[in-house]
Amino acid sequence: MIFRNRALTRVGAAALLASGVFTALGVPARAAGTETDLSLDVVGTRVAAGTAGKVAFAKVTNNGKNTPSALSINADLSKLDTNKAVPVPAMSDCDLDVAGWTCDVPAELVPGPGETTEIPVVLFKQDDIEGTYKASVTFTITSTDDTDASNNSRTATIELTDESGPDLLVLAGDVKQAVKVGEGGELSIVGDLHAGQTGMLQYFVVNQGDQATAGLTVTVKLPKGVTFPEVEPDCEYDAAKTEAVCTYRQLPLVPADEDTGGNDDVISGGDFFHLLSVGADVKAGSLTGGSVTVEPIVAKSALRGTAREATKLPENMTGIRATDVDASDNTDGYAVVVAAKGGSGGGDGGSLPVTGPQAGLIGGIGGAVLLAGGAMFLAARRRRVVLVTPSDEKSTV
Repeated sequence: MIFRNRALTRVGAAALLASGVFTALGVPARAAGTETDLSLDVVGTRVAAGTAGKVAFAKVTNNGKNTPSALSINADLSKLDTNKAVPVPAMSDCDLDVAGWTCDVPAELVPGPGETTEIPVVLFKQDDIEGTYKASVTFTITSTDDTDASNNSRTATIELTDESGPDLLVLAGDVKQAVKVGEGGELSIVGDLHAGQTGMLQYFVVNQGDQATAGLTVTVKLPKGVTFPEVEPDCEYDAAKTEAVCTYRQLPLVPADEDTGGNDDVISGGDFFHLLSVGADVKAGSLTGGSVTVEPIVAKSALRGTAREATKLPENMTGIRATDVDASDNTDGYAVVVAAKGGSGGGDGGSLPVTGPQAGLIGGIGGAVLLAGGAMFLAARRRRVVLVTPSDEKSTV
């Protein structure tokens, strides 16, 4: 099933930034029982030739059994020429200068046991860049509660390529809440997810490349103890109902830069969901090992006119598999968090219409993080992005 929405809604993105959705809530003191092991990964740092930038992600995973009381992330830009490329965090509580930046992660985005939070980093390609460029940037996470510092740092290669093509990104949200399906097909949240109940996996897909796809293939793998309760059109399942391969041949995704229309059928991405069932004998805790992988189906010739619309492709067009410009962000893992019996699980948490976008439920903030990153990108795409040291700043008073 698909929740279709515009991937980079300009007005909505600006509103998210204006409302301070990424404002940190302060750094609490370390509390007993918050010790855990955090690890870091960085994806999406390779940029297609014809794009002015993209949103990359620093992924922080909680491998332990407790939730840390605070988390910050640092980027070392000392080896990067910021006259060619600039990575800017899509968060508000940050110290930035030409040497790097440090941000406090908002409390609501700090991952719980088994969970992963995706921190958006907007990569700006400077306007006058010529040819290709590579440079390394080292990202490091810090928490007083972290028990293992060996997996807290990752060095990523920022690469501006001369390669054109689609560049798909997928963000999958951890599954924490139980849902029920009403007679009219509406989904309602009914509380924490317990063993024997139905949850909903949601993920967000967008094309950040410089060429459109003719379609999309999605592979969804479920954690042990979880199965698909229903069979959906366009999807094939394994015998155990723990893996699905969904092929959407009539779903072209244009580059996000070209998704400038209003309520038309030309889209650059959207929200997807699948129902899943947790086994009645599953123990409480985080079920890890789930993943969502996306692959583009690319037309042999450029899509034009109505072929760019998400309806039916021309009969004389055949889709072929093609290599994604940056495959590092084509897979995202997720956890199914099963609550212990006796926890919150009753009540109606609200209706989720199956035809409307639910971006706020994906990946903590979900599609909203990409929207906010897109707003930053769009606001600065026609001007040079400059990071300065504090001593270089001049007062306007």
